Amino acid sequence: MTKIAIIEDDTVINQMYRMKFEADGFDVQVADNGKSGVEMVESFGPDIVLLDLQMPEMTGDEALRKIRAQPWGVNVPVIILTNTGIEESPNVLKELKIHSYIVKAELTPSQVVARVKEALGI
Repeated sequence: MTKIAIIEDDTVINQMYRMKFEADGFDVQVADNGKSGVEMVESFGPDIVLLDLQMPEMTGDEALRKIRAQPWGVNVPVIILTNTGIEESPNVLKELKIHSYIVKAELTPSQVVARVKEALGI
């Protein structure tokens, strides 16, 4: 079963995506801040990560830097899923090799699932 990690501080949003991905057959784990998200990704070993940028305890770009610094996190695909426009996002995202950048308000959950499947080649 394909594993997806969702790191998103808004409980309504992370649960909505959890339910949508589980309904599509994914094994899903959710974290509500960057710090717990990094720990969850390390133990869960997801096939892909959805990562918000603006979160408490550790921002998304800080979490991504920590994920990329670990051997297990170097090549995992990461999709930024945020309400921050790409022009306002931290420049460091380019060097941290994100797969794609999605503004939550611009896509439906079904479209996000389609993007994840495309990223995974399924």
